Amino acid sequence: MDHHGGCCWQCFSRGVQAAGRVRINNRLKYGEFEMDNMTAKMSAFARAYHYNHNETHVFADSKAEMILGDDYEKIAASLAQGIPFFLPNYQGTKEEGLRKIVDSQLSPSVLARSAYCEKMLQNERRLGCGQYILFASGYDTYSVRNKENDLRVFELDLPEMIEDKKARIEKAGLVSDTVYVPCDLSKSGWEEELVRKGFKTTIKSFGSLLGITYYLEKKDFEILLHRIASLMVQGSVICFDYQTAEESTVTKKNEELAAGAGEQMMAAYSLDELELILQNCGFLIYEHLNYEEITGQYFENYNAKNPRHIMQAPEGVGYIFAVREK
Repeated sequence: MDHHGGCCWQCFSRGVQAAGRVRINNRLKYGEFEMDNMTAKMSAFARAYHYNHNETHVFADSKAEMILGDDYEKIAASLAQGIPFFLPNYQGTKEEGLRKIVDSQLSPSVLARSAYCEKMLQNERRLGCGQYILFASGYDTYSVRNKENDLRVFELDLPEMIEDKKARIEKAGLVSDTVYVPCDLSKSGWEEELVRKGFKTTIKSFGSLLGITYYLEKKDFEILLHRIASLMVQGSVICFDYQTAEESTVTKKNEELAAGAGEQMMAAYSLDELELILQNCGFLIYEHLNYEEITGQYFENYNAKNPRHIMQAPEGVGYIFAVREK
């Protein structure tokens, strides 16, 4: 799942839903496009659109459009239909309107956290990290973009999500060496299945939990962290983003969009609160970045080359890199 400068991107997709959605047998239809796995597909679309429309990238995902296949153009068309909703008095072309929506409300979160996570992953690989675990991996394309033999990749997600992704990879003619672990992370048992699939608890590992905090109650997120910690050797790390507790106009917009779609944001955290939760699970915060710091580090080069399409990381979102200490 991937998500958020205008609003947090999961809430953006919920806003699209709220603008005119119909649910059919647990699938979602908006505009003329019926879509399941909406959150994961919107995330992949954001990465693909950014890659296709820029020469300088915040995060370069050359495979996302291939994974989406025909859904890429369908999503673009459906988002363009939402221009009057998201840009009420807009007078320009459909193409420029679509870019405004994507650049301001859809891409920033996805690009920011993906760029941050994979940069930290490459740092950890140089320090001996041998395993990469993507929790709720969605249509993440790391395994088809990178072929490092020294890093074993594990992807955990719901069985139907994984089956759909595998079919898309095959249809696109791509190859992935990732180890898939179909599971429900909200329930116990995935830990044993991960080990059964070859995960080594004695090897330094990197866990990506991008987008997960938005969907879990605080107690459930802490339970998940405890389970992850039980598998990780000292020196292993995790990376995730979260909604900050500090109220902002963007945070308020997030909540309004979620409410409009009949949902609610599960949790927002203060840094002190997260530090305590992580300590209780055996993790120490090594780095914390706010949206201004992420923008400065990851968007500066892109913005310098694209003055007409300035982007910034989503306000009201923080980024954490934590180390397994005990």
